[in-house]
Amino acid sequence: MAQIATRNVTLGAQGRLVLPAALRRALSLSAGDALVARAEGPDRIVLERHSAALARLQERFAKTRGRRDLAASLIADRRSEARRDAR
Repeated sequence: MAQIATRNVTLGAQGRLVLPAALRRALSLSAGDALVARAEGPDRIVLERHSAALARLQERFAKTRGRRDLAASLIADRRSEARRDAR
């Protein structure tokens, strides 16, 4: 993707924000595209496609080298408890 120039925007009276056409074109955004907004720190807003946010979160919680994922850890704990209860 080519470098995108900074564009100034103004928040409307009802909290609406219009993304300039140059940014929409550069990011291939169309009317109706699902975006996720999140705050980063006290003065930064990040907008990203819903699919990109989902992929980022899935990667964050995916099984990583040397560590079990959360679901596997929970299952192991439950099995251990079941063995203790069976005694």
